[in-house]
Amino acid sequence: MLNEKTLLRLILGLFILLGVSYALLTPPFEASDELWHYPMIQHLGNGQPLPVQVFDPHQAGLWKQEASQPPLYYYMGAALTFWIDTSDMERVRWLNPHVDNGVITADGNRNLAIHPDHFSNWQGSLLAIRLVRLFSVLLGACTVYLTYLIGREVAPERPEIALGAATVNAFTPMFLFISGAVNNDNLAIPLASLGVLLLIRLVNRPPQTTPAIIKQTLLFGVVTGLAILTKQGTFALLPLAVGAFAIFQWTRWTARSNFAFSWRGFGRLLGNTAVQFLLMLLPVLLIAGWWYWRNIQLYGDFLGWNAFIAVLGERETAAPLAQLWQERDGFMMSYWGLFGGVNVPLWGWVYTVLNGLALLAVPGFLLYLGQMVRRWWGAHGRGYASQPNPLPAKAITLLFNFVRDQFCLVVILIFAGGVVYGLLQWATTTWSSQGRLVFTAISALSLLFVLGLAGWMPTRWARPTLGGVSGFLFTIAALAPWLIIQPAYQPPPITQGGACTVAVCLDEAEPPIFSGHWRLLGYELAASRQPLQPGDTVDVTLEWQIVNPSDRDWSVFVHLHDPVLGVPIAQRDMYLGQGLRPTSLLSAGDTGQNFYRLTVPDTAVAPAELTLNIGLYDYQNGERLTLPNQQDSLTLTTLPLASRPGDTPNPVQINFENKIELIGYELTPRRLPAGDKAELTLFWRPLAPLDKDYTIFAQIVDPDTTRWASADVPQPTSGWSLGETYSLTIPLNLREDAPAAIYPLRLGVYLYENEQFQNLQRVTSDGRLTDDFINLTQVRVLSAE
Repeated sequence: MLNEKTLLRLILGLFILLGVSYALLTPPFEASDELWHYPMIQHLGNGQPLPVQVFDPHQAGLWKQEASQPPLYYYMGAALTFWIDTSDMERVRWLNPHVDNGVITADGNRNLAIHPDHFSNWQGSLLAIRLVRLFSVLLGACTVYLTYLIGREVAPERPEIALGAATVNAFTPMFLFISGAVNNDNLAIPLASLGVLLLIRLVNRPPQTTPAIIKQTLLFGVVTGLAILTKQGTFALLPLAVGAFAIFQWTRWTARSNFAFSWRGFGRLLGNTAVQFLLMLLPVLLIAGWWYWRNIQLYGDFLGWNAFIAVLGERETAAPLAQLWQERDGFMMSYWGLFGGVNVPLWGWVYTVLNGLALLAVPGFLLYLGQMVRRWWGAHGRGYASQPNPLPAKAITLLFNFVRDQFCLVVILIFAGGVVYGLLQWATTTWSSQGRLVFTAISALSLLFVLGLAGWMPTRWARPTLGGVSGFLFTIAALAPWLIIQPAYQPPPITQGGACTVAVCLDEAEPPIFSGHWRLLGYELAASRQPLQPGDTVDVTLEWQIVNPSDRDWSVFVHLHDPVLGVPIAQRDMYLGQGLRPTSLLSAGDTGQNFYRLTVPDTAVAPAELTLNIGLYDYQNGERLTLPNQQDSLTLTTLPLASRPGDTPNPVQINFENKIELIGYELTPRRLPAGDKAELTLFWRPLAPLDKDYTIFAQIVDPDTTRWASADVPQPTSGWSLGETYSLTIPLNLREDAPAAIYPLRLGVYLYENEQFQNLQRVTSDGRLTDDFINLTQVRVLSAE
């Protein structure tokens, strides 16, 4: 059997091997936020000063919100690559304007960037990106080693716990993916883990001399300063240090006083803790203080989050904890492995297995914790409790001694909880419910996971249990870059001069050729239902042939067109090759197929006759290619849209917090001049007995929320009976100065009580809480003239 050190070397070696495979097989700029992280490194590597974050996302620069991040990782990346000529970065960072970022799709278009074959070389920006990625893999290996060291402190008599935690850390696919990417998390994570380890050793192995105490305190301050100069999430180390210093001072005091409690001595302990904390803050301020002072001067916010959020964007309304809980599936997916732009998932069953293990670990950890408390109480607790002290002093003695004796466990629990709590607070404002964002505490989380799975077991059971879990994680992690990540960025094949191979081939005598460049050979349709109903999908396959190449990149659009509004109600815009083959890379005679899936909105007005239109346009300026008849789109067919079964017009199921449900609506007219009136009829039913009266609002609004028509109508909902349907007709008088355009009709429900508005949130079909309004349909406003 391999000994402990050999197993650790094997884990680290396999991690580096897998990390390198992730770093090399993931195309450039396809790792989480890399397309913004790397421009920061390139900018600094070119000798430029730190950019000032602007509050306009359209003027924020190539780094977007990352200019608000502390800069240590970027400076280190710049020091590693400054000698490389990266003048080709704009060409390499060729972004896909239509990417479905953060959305898992059935028809591709998941690539954040374009990857021509000649970008496989090791020159210029590609070389710089790969060097920083490989450096990041080494940082990830440091994290794995630190996880092992922390595990040895937590369970010194059980090496399988430390090795198991290191293995879980090393072979979590998402951690490998981030470790093989340009991302400042890769420096923040090992620094945070090192900080936790230093605090544990301060308490477990307390220094005995004043110089040694000062040295360890300053060392922790240096590590903490470096950490918070890398990422703000590591601020959790500061309150953790206060607790650790207090326990350390308690250990020194009780050693001198032979456990004799006195309030004067306790006051001195608190004073010494404060002095030690202030000493620790000196290197923190020297290393990182300048950055946070800069934020105050530039943004009036020492964290710079106001500028960060202005660029990143935020939720329409702050999310309560109940809504964040409903987002747990996506959170766990992005913890275990959700690659690319958070849109390339692992196999679904993998999440089921790993989430199942996480659920099993929760009661297992509680059992382990119970064992630890019981053993401590039997060995020490009764003795502490029997001391002749007043009750408050006895409670303090018990608390401090328990935390001291179980400090390793307490500190990883508090640190993991602090990082998760910080993310929850952040996610209430921004769309940031991503599990990878708690990797700052991955050492602690991996240990808690392993303790929950096997810490409560005898060693003879724990070893095979952890071996099985580790083997499973390693297998998935080893397969993912080859079977999931790399194939996600392989465009479909093209042929030369092929004939039509789809179901509907178009007339070769009068072929639809757009501006002499692109010929549509044929198409196929597959609808989820005939006739279509709101919520159904339409799959469209187009077969294209290049007649004459172009040096411009034309995007294909596929629209389900509403003839009443004159706009599409569903659309897909995409480069050829499922987003991976811009037309400038294609040659004359190239032939290939593209697949598109369109979804009819749940609230689409029916019955209707929808037309399926296609065409090509330039994303940069909106210019469209034309057919020989000068039309800029081609109508392939007409698709009837039938209403869902129901007793109301346009039956829908729009649930507002399980209190009230919209079950149908009617809007007439949907086209009207400015100054005219539209009439909206809504059909409601209560989902639970209501004891308060709610108000229903309807608005015709601009994207900037300018209201061109609005109405708030209180309803006697406290008198509504279950099972009954209630109709409400709302007149919407358009302002005479409303510009001619297409506007959404926004609808919501609120309670006005104690001079406060409480909007009800919508509940999705799968039970998640989401926004507190819905864009029900659209209205075309015509010119008043």
